[in-house]
Amino acid sequence: MAKVVPNKGAGAMLKRTLIGLLALACMGAAPTLAWIGTWGASPVTPNLAATPWTPATAGFKGQTLRQVVRVSAGGQQVRIRVSNEYGTAPLNIGAAHIAVAGEGGAIRPGTDHVLIFSAHPATVIPPGAAVLSDPVSMDVAPLSSLAVSLYLPGDTGPCTCHPVGLQTGYASAEGDFTKAVAFPVKSTFVFRAFLTEVEVRGAPDVSSIVVLGDSLSDGTASTLDANRRWPDRLAERLNARGAHTHAWGVVDAGVSGNRLLADGVGQSALARFDRDVLSTPGARYLVVLIGVNDLGVAFGPAARPGAPLATEDMISGYRQLIARARAHGLKVYGATLTPYEGARYWSPKGEEYRQDINAWIRSAGAFDGVIDFDAVWRDPAHPARIREGMHAPDFLHGSDAGYAALGDAVDLGLFKAGRWGSPHT
Repeated sequence: MAKVVPNKGAGAMLKRTLIGLLALACMGAAPTLAWIGTWGASPVTPNLAATPWTPATAGFKGQTLRQVVRVSAGGQQVRIRVSNEYGTAPLNIGAAHIAVAGEGGAIRPGTDHVLIFSAHPATVIPPGAAVLSDPVSMDVAPLSSLAVSLYLPGDTGPCTCHPVGLQTGYASAEGDFTKAVAFPVKSTFVFRAFLTEVEVRGAPDVSSIVVLGDSLSDGTASTLDANRRWPDRLAERLNARGAHTHAWGVVDAGVSGNRLLADGVGQSALARFDRDVLSTPGARYLVVLIGVNDLGVAFGPAARPGAPLATEDMISGYRQLIARARAHGLKVYGATLTPYEGARYWSPKGEEYRQDINAWIRSAGAFDGVIDFDAVWRDPAHPARIREGMHAPDFLHGSDAGYAALGDAVDLGLFKAGRWGSPHT
């Protein structure tokens, strides 16, 4: 019978390996750089017929579009999402570029980068689909403005668009001008066309906050090209607090005219939730501010026929959002519904429901926290109205000062810095 002789060399190697693994465990694994959403614009179904209130959805043919976005978090890599979700034919992207934005549609020389899709400079997006560009190395500073250029060689038909962009976009005559430093502007527009998200990567400690809302988060009535929405102000405050230690992305998924329970301007918040919230990379927090349009449509002077809306219907809708978000590890904060007496669809019944819903948001404990926007905006002498200086002429939306007050009222302590994937604290 052969005698087994211990292999001293192998034993020593094993010992060294175990010591090395123990040392790595003590030091902690190298941090993984994660993608986060840093900007977003939720698309809506095309409006095919113009009305006195809304224009027909635009289309493009053989043109280049250049759109400016102000990001929230920065990073060392960037990619974009382009959507043909509501298109009825394939969408051809002939070329795409990203650069630091200059003035009047121009880009800063030396900052231009080619965007490719699955290693190709062009792509075709099927109807109902969206694509992500490949990552490109680019130093993106927090709160900086980027210019995204898309060459659309075919006829797009009515675009998959976000109607209230509040940022001037630029369209050329026919031709590929994606590389142009000074853009040859033929026309301008103020909606978002096909571009639905910008994502960055470059820090180990990252988080995205998604704001699910309506026109109050979309910034309706705020100053064009000025980034005066309340989520913009929140992004400014978060990045001022800790841009060097933790990257904070704020993705504004507000849609003007949107409702919690029913489709109207865009799909309902319940219907678009997976796309606009759960698909956002790095999302750790959700802020919900939606419901005023549900009340206005149900109880205003031009109330639409159908089953009457009950407070319990709204509460059930909120509970659905909360449950679906928590199932994906998000903390959910509920914002109270703001006053709107004086708006064309205000009614005493709608005000009664608003008060009931706000009482539930504040006291039920269903949300992980409450952001009391009603308390910020209401007039102490007339609580159903927005206080003077805070509202737009329509008494529904905010002025620039009103939106800034909302953004300043959010307790930054609700958002805890920490490595993505770590438990909430």
